[in-house]
Amino acid sequence: MGMLLEGTPDPMQVGAFLMLLRYRGEDSHEIAGLVEAARAACALPDLRVDLDWPSYGAGRTRGAPWFLLAALALARSGVRVLMHGSNEFGAGMSVPQALERLGVRQALDAGAAREALAWDGFAYLPVQALCPTLAGLLGLRRLFGLRSPVNTVARLLDPAGAAAGVDGVFHPPYIETHLATAELLDRPRLLVLKGGGGEAERNPVRPVAAHLYVRGEGRRVLALPALTDAVETEEPDIGAVWRGEVASACVEARVIGTIALGLLALGRGGDEEAAAVWRGRWLNS
Repeated sequence: MGMLLEGTPDPMQVGAFLMLLRYRGEDSHEIAGLVEAARAACALPDLRVDLDWPSYGAGRTRGAPWFLLAALALARSGVRVLMHGSNEFGAGMSVPQALERLGVRQALDAGAAREALAWDGFAYLPVQALCPTLAGLLGLRRLFGLRSPVNTVARLLDPAGAAAGVDGVFHPPYIETHLATAELLDRPRLLVLKGGGGEAERNPVRPVAAHLYVRGEGRRVLALPALTDAVETEEPDIGAVWRGEVASACVEARVIGTIALGLLALGRGGDEEAAAVWRGRWLNS
């Protein structure tokens, strides 16, 4: 993996290596080794981060990235959130597009991320800015027509060594891979769930199982209830919801439920505290 990130192998070797790993299936020990090599090339050790939030979903039925509002609300409440990722292969609104509507700038290098975290408690660092060679390996999906284990590596990168992480997967079998890898890497805390489009986002109309790993305590499953039976017939504007100009019971339940995921990852309260965080997002600005 270190050689791949240095760009030394022949492109055919890269493709053969990644597709062989895919064919054999993702093994947590191998993924842990790949993540360690990627961290050596892409780490941001001088950033102080409370919550690592990877966003690499490629769901083709997604709309707006409502999880972004959850991350921003948590940041307004004092949680330092680093979101990194790429929505290059998704069909819905990307995180950068949503940030533009919200008037929030992307961080295009580590210095900008540090400044954003200091001022706003939130930074979004595209993987292209975080680690261009890793972004290049992720982009091979277009050539392969398939995801590779690099997608899992990017989600588990945790470049700033955060106190906790929240992660979504599209296929439930990957939950075990993520938890076992976090254990091998001795991460402090990681919460993983099957989320919409593979993102860390809670579906508010049905019960959800969130899988939590805590260093020294092991794993447990948190059974989270449905939050509403309201269904949106038309998706509202993400900026209008954030500013409180549009009321949407279903969307707000989705955001509040996703805020709760971040709080649980950090070892804090669930839905009630999450609702208070959402209501207080402007009081804390």
